[in-house]
Amino acid sequence: MQTTTAKLYSLEYSRAATYLAAGFFVLGNLALPQLCHLVRLGGPTWLPLYFFTLVGAYKFGWRVGLLTAVCSPLLHSALFGMPLVEALPAILVKSVLLALVAGWIATRFRRATLPLLAATVFVSQLLGTLGSWALSGDLPGALQELRIGIPGLLFHIFGGWAFIRFFLRR
Repeated sequence: MQTTTAKLYSLEYSRAATYLAAGFFVLGNLALPQLCHLVRLGGPTWLPLYFFTLVGAYKFGWRVGLLTAVCSPLLHSALFGMPLVEALPAILVKSVLLALVAGWIATRFRRATLPLLAATVFVSQLLGTLGSWALSGDLPGALQELRIGIPGLLFHIFGGWAFIRFFLRR
């Protein structure tokens, strides 16, 4: 099991670095979906709107993650019309859960490993699927979102680990 040499932080809302980091990750969450939407079903398959929420929350703590989780879908919807306004509640629930779970696991274990990132993604997706089901009342629909997004979940685990390990070492 390989551990990253990256330092993990828990930034406070009173620090400017919190907002700078969140701004960086929000920009990533605005750009990455644009690339993924160039292919058919790129958004539902690769789940790009959550990637930098995961990385930001894991690296810099739940506060950066929460700012990224809330601002990213709202700005993306306002600027690009996607996700649709009707889908925002479920997406916000999943995004916020991801930020909170990632921040908690990073704080609890103080290291970034593939198994910990897999646990982060698994737990947040399980809770997010339950939240989506609760909002829509449609269990098959909530499970289908999970099934279609398997490549994206794998991308989050391996890509998130690589991003933290190689790009955010300090």
